Amino acid sequence: METPGSQSSLHRANLERVVRAVRLAGSLTQAEIARTTGLSAATVSNIVRELKDGGTVEVTPTSAGGRRARSVSLSGDAGIVIGVDFGHTHLRVAVGNLAHQVLAEESEPVDVDASSTQGFDRAEELVNRLIAATGVDRSKIAGVGLGVPGPIDVESGTLGSTAILPGWTGTRPAEELGSRLGVPVHVDNDANLGALGELVWGSGRGVRDLAYIKVASGVGAGLVINGKIYRGPGGTAGEIGHITLDESGPVCRCGNRGCLETFTAARYVLPLLQSSHGTDLTMEGVVRLARDGDPGCRRVIADVGRHIGSGVANLCNLLNPSRVVLGGDLAEAGELVLGPIRESVGRYAIPSAARQLSVLPGALGGRAEVLGALALALSEMGDSTLLDGSLTAATPVFT
Repeated sequence: METPGSQSSLHRANLERVVRAVRLAGSLTQAEIARTTGLSAATVSNIVRELKDGGTVEVTPTSAGGRRARSVSLSGDAGIVIGVDFGHTHLRVAVGNLAHQVLAEESEPVDVDASSTQGFDRAEELVNRLIAATGVDRSKIAGVGLGVPGPIDVESGTLGSTAILPGWTGTRPAEELGSRLGVPVHVDNDANLGALGELVWGSGRGVRDLAYIKVASGVGAGLVINGKIYRGPGGTAGEIGHITLDESGPVCRCGNRGCLETFTAARYVLPLLQSSHGTDLTMEGVVRLARDGDPGCRRVIADVGRHIGSGVANLCNLLNPSRVVLGGDLAEAGELVLGPIRESVGRYAIPSAARQLSVLPGALGGRAEVLGALALALSEMGDSTLLDGSLTAATPVFT
């Protein structure tokens, strides 16, 4: 039996520190592992050798700073994680291994008016199909990350009021999907997962503090503080769409007037162009026309950017992030929207905070949330199961 403070318990703790560092990063050189964990280079070298001999990690030659190095990643057959993302009009599922490699990915349209039962039926079918396509044994599933477009109560796991999937309010998505798949499921809202996806794979790599702004049917922000998603005690942190811009403005779905969402979300913006562009216009179409030079669409995109910039300026003054990443269809507008955002930030944010901020488009497009779901599953799984060589011992936990 290991006792606290014993050599064996210290060794076990160091093993878990190294495995966790590699698991969260995808791959690290041994020097990077030492910096991340605080362990000595000699200790890291010995631990990596032990993990490699046990089949937990793989070591490949690489270079760092012009010098030869060894890159350490979790073994490709150590296990898999699954990401599931429900959006306004889509269901996307991805299967990845613990080395941060996506093995299979697929999306299909969904009916926003469908019940949660129908939605999870579709998700279960798609997950099973992709697992079969990869040929991976189901016992290798380490966990599932699930994204939904609405606030999740941190304590109960209940989905709060959502205008995007109205039939889902009051459900417990993680519990529902976990009971179907028989594996641990971890749930979060789509903006948080977009932030996590960009942090691990996209435009947020290398920073510790960022805000991911997603503008679609609603407006939300995923906040990363010191490298971790900040959800708040009730799980509602990042509701940037309900910052008040005009107390006499349009009535928002939340009951207040003049929220940022009423000036930027698709259902408020598209009617501005209906008389000139018809009723079939989508936000994706507005962006495409704006990029092609349409003056009306360019004006609307610029106005939306300035309004978003006002909300971002508030974030700068409160949290002082080093980077803001814009996601959703609007990010495809590039400088047509990013320029006005920066203009408003420069006007309304504290000068020192504005100078330190970079505003970038998301690098992952519509994949940000499902890749964030993979990252969530990776971050929540335990390291002891990897070291013990068994993923089947994991007990489903619905959070």
